[in-house]
Amino acid sequence: MKFKKEELKEFLDEKVDKYNRTGFIEHDPISIPHQFTRKEDIEISGFLAATIAWGNRTMILKSASRMMAYMDNSPYEFVLHHSKSDLENIKGVIHRTFNAADFIYFISALKHIYTNHNGLESIFNKYRAQVSLQPAIHKFRSLFFELPHDSRTMKHISDPFKGSAAKKINMFLRWMIRKDNRGVDFGIWESLS
Repeated sequence: MKFKKEELKEFLDEKVDKYNRTGFIEHDPISIPHQFTRKEDIEISGFLAATIAWGNRTMILKSASRMMAYMDNSPYEFVLHHSKSDLENIKGVIHRTFNAADFIYFISALKHIYTNHNGLESIFNKYRAQVSLQPAIHKFRSLFFELPHDSRTMKHISDPFKGSAAKKINMFLRWMIRKDNRGVDFGIWESLS
């Protein structure tokens, strides 16, 4: 399918109108962070929902909701103040190949990010390039995996410097950065908009 510039713009505008509307939220992973109002809750729930956003959307939503339930539907408070026994309650498969060990590591890594690097937005803002977020994604990934971890867990965050399109993390970044007043994306990261 080959498009002229005008045809491509028209095609893409149609897709935006179809998917970038509030009626689409309910059945999409972005519905998970839309349950929250606190910036950090939106960030953490959005990051986790985007991380497992592959496969059947109904199952993604069910799995992401289960993650929020494990965190008492207060992701930021849970990340910062969880106990060892809280983590021991997390068992089994969370979503497809994302298992309890991965989720537990993600909770620990997020605590590390928020307590030692001033949160997710701060990292992406600090390491972004003039025209690309690829360097920031690469640096975020290395900071995220600073703590001891299973090597298999690293597959859940792609690295654009290793040839990946990093679709899930880019989707998360779009949710946090894009402010188009349509009510879907949050646009809460003003330092990057």
